[in-house]
Amino acid sequence: MKARLSPKLVVGAVFVASMFLNIMDATVVNVALPTLSRYFAVPVASVSGVVTAYLVTLAVVMPVSGWVGDRFGARSVVLGAIGLFTAASALCGVATSLPELVVFRAVQGAGGGLLIPVGMAMMFRAYPPAERIRANRLLIVPTLIAPALGPVIGGLLVDGLSWRWIFYLNLPVGVAALVFGALFLPHGSEHPPGPFDLPGFLLAGTGFPLFMFALSTGATSGWGAAAVLATGVAGLVLLALFVLVELRAAAPMLRLRIYANRLFRATNLQLTFAGAGFVGTLFLVPLLLQNGLGFSAVHSGLSTFPEAIGGMIGVQVTSRLYKRVGPRRLMTAGMCGTVVSIGGMAFAGPGNAAWLIPVLMFFTGGSFGFAFSPSQAAALATVSAAETSHASTLLNTLRQAGGAAGVALLGTVLGATGASSADLGGYRLAFLAAAGLMLLGAGFSSLVSDADAAPTMAEAVTLAA
Repeated sequence: MKARLSPKLVVGAVFVASMFLNIMDATVVNVALPTLSRYFAVPVASVSGVVTAYLVTLAVVMPVSGWVGDRFGARSVVLGAIGLFTAASALCGVATSLPELVVFRAVQGAGGGLLIPVGMAMMFRAYPPAERIRANRLLIVPTLIAPALGPVIGGLLVDGLSWRWIFYLNLPVGVAALVFGALFLPHGSEHPPGPFDLPGFLLAGTGFPLFMFALSTGATSGWGAAAVLATGVAGLVLLALFVLVELRAAAPMLRLRIYANRLFRATNLQLTFAGAGFVGTLFLVPLLLQNGLGFSAVHSGLSTFPEAIGGMIGVQVTSRLYKRVGPRRLMTAGMCGTVVSIGGMAFAGPGNAAWLIPVLMFFTGGSFGFAFSPSQAAALATVSAAETSHASTLLNTLRQAGGAAGVALLGTVLGATGASSADLGGYRLAFLAAAGLMLLGAGFSSLVSDADAAPTMAEAVTLAA
């Protein structure tokens, strides 16, 4: 039976299932924060540690994941990360105090920080460039569906059962992915990692989490708060030192010189701004619907779900056009579509939000899928196999920072404008800011060269010949 299973499908199934858990877990936990506040009898601000602990450890582990994957083997690291994430989910479910829950969430973050870049590198090594647009039909599933399902499932579990079930939900899928992966996941071609870059790890392992903490808390605590200023400035200084050290290191932890590759650079920047606008919009829409317009949590979740349907349609269309049209025009068209649909949400109000938001979320998902799939297929087209794990780490690290920055920016707009149910002006301005992020992403999309991405369009060239 093992011989009959395609290694590509095995790698795809394991990675998509585990990434789905990883992404959905974050959105489900956000829904449960008010319930956790009441359960542990602490202010809502105190339970924010459940979120920040995950983000901080994710930020510590993710930069070193490329080296770890090359050193211990992608298969072993992926399986270990799934096992760690699943075990930590079980521990979160049985936590008896808030400090316990925060610690176990930090362990989850460590698993997620290893899983995403190493698993993606394994995917790209399994699929040659000419087949990566097909691989993206799998990769796009957790990116689009998990954020849409999370609020709905989270609301149903928290209201109908207990907050503990948002973590227990991970167990059957995590165990199935772990067992299936242990039985069928192939051993990939490994690449010598070089010596461990301790100075780079220390600088990135402190600078990136400090910066992420400032981004995650600045919008709620205020950018002038002493803790936010201290962590933000310290994080930026350490990251600047990290860049200087890495550019001079013989065997850097993150090979920043990969950014000299213009295709990788352009797609990475496009994905970063697209992620900032997309994640920011997913953060903003429930706030408008629930806090601004008085919708229930479940109603709000169902209103955002059309995004996933639109996204799946967009991916199917773009995957069929990619080899003939090339990534640049598809990416630019998709990003421009998100500018229009997200900008249109600025006009949502009490009289039309019930139908307008679902319609615009559908088109946002479709446009984002239209841009995201060709971008991700082209991103590593000219990156060597030996540098794939490092490129995947850079791609995911910057995209993670982009999502956090998008939420921070839009949260700051809401706070500065005093957005409320009595005055929706702040929400409108925040949606326009999100559309602006997508417009920047469209600008970077236009810099992509179809000629550089030719390896991912190989079938079209062959057929034409």
